[in-house]
Amino acid sequence: MWRVWLLFDPRRALVALFTFLLVLALLIHFILLSTDRFNWLEGARRTAVPGTTAGQMTPLPAPAPGTTR
Repeated sequence: MWRVWLLFDPRRALVALFTFLLVLALLIHFILLSTDRFNWLEGARRTAVPGTTAGQMTPLPAPAPGTTR
């Protein structure tokens, strides 16, 4: 393994590695921020499904006493 470091300067290699990882992390975070589900700054944008309202949903009837669902 020590012969690999004879081919590359360790300081330059580590600076290049950390720069690459920083750019990759920023890219991943910006991609996540551009989605509706993972945007933690603005929150999820709630969009209504066309043709449905809260009034159309009916609750289930209560079970008879002594029975389980």
